Amino acid sequence: MEMIISASVMCADLTRLGEDIAALEAAGVDWLHFDIMDAHFVPNLTFGPDLIRNLRPVTRLPFDVHLMIEEPIRYLDRYREAGADWIVVHAEACGHLQRTLAAIRDLGARPGVALNPSTPLSALDYVLDDADLVLLMTVNPGYAGQRLVEATLPKIGQLADRLAEEGRNTILQVDGNVSFENARRMALQGARCFVAGSSSVFAEGLTRAEGTRRLREALEGESRS
Repeated sequence: MEMIISASVMCADLTRLGEDIAALEAAGVDWLHFDIMDAHFVPNLTFGPDLIRNLRPVTRLPFDVHLMIEEPIRYLDRYREAGADWIVVHAEACGHLQRTLAAIRDLGARPGVALNPSTPLSALDYVLDDADLVLLMTVNPGYAGQRLVEATLPKIGQLADRLAEEGRNTILQVDGNVSFENARRMALQGARCFVAGSSSVFAEGLTRAEGTRRLREALEGESRS
């Protein structure tokens, strides 16, 4: 199974972001991941659509936009117009989750739904037909550099089993302390897409190429059979 590395822009060098993105593309990452935080749904504040719009002309990589914001349906059109290819919303932040996912697809983007560590998989029961991707948070959202919530590992396996049993091609993405070691453990549980940040692709002391290569090597041959 193909493994997808989605490099977290939040962990890039914002003083030379264009150069960093060029280095990531040359290193062979598959997507760029944008963590959009509003200081309400999560206790941090990051980017808005203008950054995505300004970066869209400088790379061909797909933009994986993770909306950690309240009432995301109000802002979907702005992020799509800015250049989002994937738009991922939190089940916990949507009053009408199915409607929000359908609106993403209507805008021409690929819809995804994210679950916090303590949110049960049953939150997906009536929306899997509307989601092309499910993001399981493996830390509580809001900050980079957190410790892995170990209880999320069997959760990944449970979701992977469910998707396989139902014959779905839904991408199972993970985000949170995706270190070289943890990525291998997540892949063995059935994860397919890995949001890579300060624990791997952006690890201190490694170039973007070295971090990406080491993550690929960690994932090689580790998909669940």
